[in-house]
Amino acid sequence: MKAPGPAGDAALSAVRTMRTPLVTLRAAGVRYGPVQALRDVDLTLHRGDRLVLVGPNGSGKTTLLRLLHGLVDAGTQDGERVEHAMAPQGRPPRAAMLYQRPFLLDLSVRWNVLVGLWLQRVHAGQRAERCRLALERVGLASLGSRRARGLSGGQQQRLALARAWALAPDILFLDEPTASLDPGAKREVETLIGDFADDGVTVVMSTHNLGQAKRLATRVAYLDGGRLLADLPVDRFFDSDELPEQARQFLKGELPWTT
Repeated sequence: MKAPGPAGDAALSAVRTMRTPLVTLRAAGVRYGPVQALRDVDLTLHRGDRLVLVGPNGSGKTTLLRLLHGLVDAGTQDGERVEHAMAPQGRPPRAAMLYQRPFLLDLSVRWNVLVGLWLQRVHAGQRAERCRLALERVGLASLGSRRARGLSGGQQQRLALARAWALAPDILFLDEPTASLDPGAKREVETLIGDFADDGVTVVMSTHNLGQAKRLATRVAYLDGGRLLADLPVDRFFDSDELPEQARQFLKGELPWTT
């Protein structure tokens, strides 16, 4: 199976230079009953972005991930969400989402990937090869017959990444994917996320680990109280005075954040 997205550094660089839009939010908001979880968000996700969302608990990071992915019920949305057709295919971008604690079926490692491919209506003749390549990609090829729920936390998250990668997504949404992992497993998952991004997969990730944001992001967005208060290239986010006061205080409060 060909890796998703453009192949090679030159192609990826060209894609990022073009800044091709994938999803645009205009004055977007989400309400859960009486709670306004997001309000007046203007944001465009571009092909090749590595967008990391940071902010305090309850700031709206997970809701923004769900809104960008299109998982929020249309009845709860204000404003506008627009998906841009992929060129040259003319189709909407394909997306996959991973959570802090991945949901795995009580089946083997291999069947967790195969069921995902079946649900996405991948042709039966392609499933076995896609599954094999995906498990090889995350270092789980030798554990294909193991019970998925018996894996370690890091292995489970790698399996979730394999299941997503097998679908050849254009966008990978990650909700604090390493928050419950030990340092070694965290490094392994970070490396895989970076590798997928290098393959051309657009990555959007929430995290409380600012060191991780600095390592993985090309762009960092800060949320507070359901509002998007900053959206800057990673170097300007951490090394400039452009941030609003809330974001500056958040950075100070989260130090040290190198782990």
